[in-house]
Order: sequence, then C-alpha cells, then structure tokens
Amino acid sequence: MADLFGVFSVAASGMEAQSRRLRHVSENIANADTPGYRRKTIDFQTAIDRVTGLTRVNVGPVTLDRAELPRIYDPGHALADEQGYYDGSSVDRMIEIADAREAGRSYEANLRMFDQARQMSQGLLDLLRR
Repeated sequence: MADLFGVFSVAASGMEAQSRRLRHVSENIANADTPGYRRKTIDFQTAIDRVTGLTRVNVGPVTLDRAELPRIYDPGHALADEQGYYDGSSVDRMIEIADAREAGRSYEANLRMFDQARQMSQGLLDLLRR
C-alpha cells in the first residue's frame, strides 16, 4: 500500500513540473511580440525522496534564452535606433507550440498514472473491507 502512495507522490511531482513548464510556455507566447523579450525555459532535475526512496521531478531555476535577439527594421517604431532597427523577441511560436503539446501530453501521462494508482488503492481497500 505504501508503494501506491509513493506513486501518487511521483505522479504529482510530474504534474507540477509540467504545469510550471506550461506556465512559462504561455508567458513566452504572450510576449512573442514584445521587443527585447527573451524566451524563458526551465530544466527538470531528479531528486530522491529520502523518506520513500522514490525519484521525483523537481523544477530547476528559470533561465533566459541567451541567443542574440533579432534586429528588426522599422524606422517608425518607438524603440528604433537612428538606423531604424530595434531588438525583437527570441520567441519562436512553433517551438513554443511544440513545447506546450509535449508538456500537455506529459501532464496527461502523469495524470493517468495518478488515476491508475487511485483505482488500484480503491480496489485494495474494497478487498480489505470484505
């Protein structure tokens, strides 16, 4: 029974990590047209829970994309320099959409694992009640 509760913990850590990833992806998409905006990413790290001995997912720090920002020519833009250029955003919408889909599917997989463990524990409790 304790192993089933460990599955809850592992699945919940995976769902939390993917929900944070989705939050950063949505921030990136919302700021795709913001001049000077740098894409945010997070890294996942594994950590062993000392109580259960199970491997969980932890979210690492938020990092900003270090790629050079694209220079956009628009002399009428308020941020344009004397040559008519300003720094664009480092967000690529196609990459963000792919990341959002991957995070969503990973979240759903963890949710299914959580639900399976819940059903198994419920079945075990039902057997013990008989």
